[in-house]
Amino acid sequence: MKKNIYDDPVFFNKYSQMERSIKGLEGAGEWTTLESMLPDFSGKRVLDLGCGFGWHCQYAVERGATSVVGVDISERMLAVAKEKTSEEIVYVHEPIETVNIAQSSFDVVISSLAFHYIEPFEGVLGRIYSWLVGGGDLVFSVEHPIFTSEGIQDWCYDTNGNIRHFPVDNYFYEGRRETRFLGERVLKYHKTLTTYLNSLIQVGFEITGVVEPQPSESMLELDASLRNELRRPMVLVVSTRKR
Repeated sequence: MKKNIYDDPVFFNKYSQMERSIKGLEGAGEWTTLESMLPDFSGKRVLDLGCGFGWHCQYAVERGATSVVGVDISERMLAVAKEKTSEEIVYVHEPIETVNIAQSSFDVVISSLAFHYIEPFEGVLGRIYSWLVGGGDLVFSVEHPIFTSEGIQDWCYDTNGNIRHFPVDNYFYEGRRETRFLGERVLKYHKTLTTYLNSLIQVGFEITGVVEPQPSESMLELDASLRNELRRPMVLVVSTRKR
């Protein structure tokens, strides 16, 4: 099984202290947008790819899903998920790229901030397409291509430490990027917006929504520094349906 940063004890400890790790869905800035794009889970079989701590799995259970499966490559993440979420949820310790799932076995597939860790995106989409029933939904979020293109994923500052701009470079050169996240070296895979959307179309999905989340006015009132998040997109959320 391929290595992943989330099983590194130092990185995992830092990640566990993040607001989204402590508060769950309410601590994720993009959650309001993602939630608005999710289908009705009532009576549905739901698969969460890159489920992490299982917050989205728990959300699906609480909204009437008949079965929920969470897949993640991290043993440490799944250990927390099993401890903090419903016993009804089945967790699978496998990479998204190789997990074995029967055809037409799910009504909804969701994924939150996981696909930018995967290189063969179209191949994974083809597998997801086969796992869904006709009319089934795929809804996912990823780090925005603007955010992943240059690699460093930090602002450019002036000599006084003030933000000047966000760097965008090598946008059309897709592939591996090395960045620093929580002070640790993390590998990701940059893809253009064209690749994300056209891959969905070519596999056979109908795109039903594309949103670049922005901080809400209430969030901006609570934290003025969030206005910098209006200077460049950080997350992309896409909803689709199997034809």
